[in-house]
Amino acid sequence: MVTRREFLKRAGKATAASVVLGTGYLLVDSRPDYPVEKTAARIELQFANDDPILASKLAVIRDNTPANLVQNAVAVLGGIGLFVSKGDRVVIKPNVGWDRTPEQAANTNPEAVAEMVRLCLSAGAEEVVVTDVTCNDPRRTFLRSGIQEAAGNAGAKVFPYTDDDFVEVDLGGKLLSVWPVLKYILDADKLINMPIVKHHGFTRATLGMKNFYGIIGGRRNQLHQKIDQSIVDLANFVRPTLVVMDCYRALMRNGPQGGSINDVKEYRTVVAGTDQVAVDAYAARFLDLEPHDVGHIVLAEAAGLGSMQLDKKTILNG
Repeated sequence: MVTRREFLKRAGKATAASVVLGTGYLLVDSRPDYPVEKTAARIELQFANDDPILASKLAVIRDNTPANLVQNAVAVLGGIGLFVSKGDRVVIKPNVGWDRTPEQAANTNPEAVAEMVRLCLSAGAEEVVVTDVTCNDPRRTFLRSGIQEAAGNAGAKVFPYTDDDFVEVDLGGKLLSVWPVLKYILDADKLINMPIVKHHGFTRATLGMKNFYGIIGGRRNQLHQKIDQSIVDLANFVRPTLVVMDCYRALMRNGPQGGSINDVKEYRTVVAGTDQVAVDAYAARFLDLEPHDVGHIVLAEAAGLGSMQLDKKTILNG
């Protein structure tokens, strides 16, 4: 097994360019120019905060604005300094899958993402990257979701993916072995997962662990026959630094794409913590589900990725 730094050192350095989007919005592109190549090496990611005391806590915050929700959730967990250090390269992974507006609740709220960008930069992060592998056209999706503008204005480098943005690595999973992974994930020091609560036709829920489908390329639809195991493989590979679940609006039906605001319910809540299984287990309630109703939550607990026993968690309400 090699570390991501050793692998990326072999793969090459960065190039830079600038792209002007059709709206006139300037996207500064300083993407690392790593070649997409197969490797038998297993990349070791080290994002997780393994503090057991911190893992025993869940922040469940209710407020009027998405920005306040994120700010307060991070504060009650102990502050952004527990998660981001000076000089860190931080990747924020929202759900930006669909060509939808924030009101349709198919993507993470842009105001929540922007606030996390500001918090990371305030902690001294060297750079903050916001990226995802979308289902609809990436540039259009990032623009219409509001995340392109909100995160960019907050100081992030916003990278809708291209076909050249993947490196094939060994995920070491039960189902997923060598697979193309978004290269920004491999170049990060910290990874903050920012999913949104949504219904899903196959898994019943799209939550935090399911959001990691957005770090891989290839023919992801091939994984749907064993989708719960593939989600657990991805969650085990990544093990994020922090999960901040956007429950400001929840897509209750016709997910994950949605479209009708009649399918959306407003909760004005954020759930955050370092135990990704516990965050998903709590957030399932917003879809009127129990943790054991969601197959990959059960499998993830069995794999040792966290606990869905919410009665053993300390709930922090700020």
